[in-house]
Amino acid sequence: MTCRVLLALSGLVAFPGAVLAMDMGKTMDDPLLFTVFAEELEWRTGDGEDGFAWDADAWLGRDLHKAWLKTEGETEGSDVEHAEVQLLYSRAIAPYWDLQAGWRRDLEPGPDRDWLALGVQGLAPWHFHVDAAVFLGSSGRTAARVEGEYELRLTQRWILAPSAEINAYGEDDPERGIGSGLSSAEAGLRLRYEIRRRFAPYAGVHWERRFGDTADLAEAEGHDTSGWRWTLGLRAWF
Repeated sequence: MTCRVLLALSGLVAFPGAVLAMDMGKTMDDPLLFTVFAEELEWRTGDGEDGFAWDADAWLGRDLHKAWLKTEGETEGSDVEHAEVQLLYSRAIAPYWDLQAGWRRDLEPGPDRDWLALGVQGLAPWHFHVDAAVFLGSSGRTAARVEGEYELRLTQRWILAPSAEINAYGEDDPERGIGSGLSSAEAGLRLRYEIRRRFAPYAGVHWERRFGDTADLAEAEGHDTSGWRWTLGLRAWF
């Protein structure tokens, strides 16, 4: 045993360059990468006042481990209808699938709310992109969200992308205009033209609807419970 240890140590001393090359090889095979991806940066017009919406991510990490920053929201006129940010740790658990856990903060409307987030994100069969998560908040609050998107490539540059999102909450939160149960649903259809893969303007249509107690709270505040909007926006990443 002692001889083997001495032989190993002598190898490290005699060939330090080889050991360094092995470490550099591992780093080159799994480099540290950084990406910013704006899925939606769009102007909306139609039912209600005109507004702006965003859905953007950024991540830093290697093949198996990443740190994610996510943000999304929308405005209507001069009012912020919804805004949130998430900071997550992401771990690859299967080809095309990541397990994510971390923190979410709801910023608008009403008082801020903090949540513990746990979810999965990946590419389902037939190339459906899925992002599903559950959230645990203070005072026993719970929430869930499922998002899905599919890209239909019409030509090398034209892509039609239908999308949908569903939100549900376990308890009423009147201060934020949220009722328990199925809260809201969104769907969109966007046609984009990829000038480059990293830069693609688009146009489309977006639909939203509130349900149950959330719809009742919105009506009490004088807001619409459903509506259609035309969208014009940009999808970009670097």
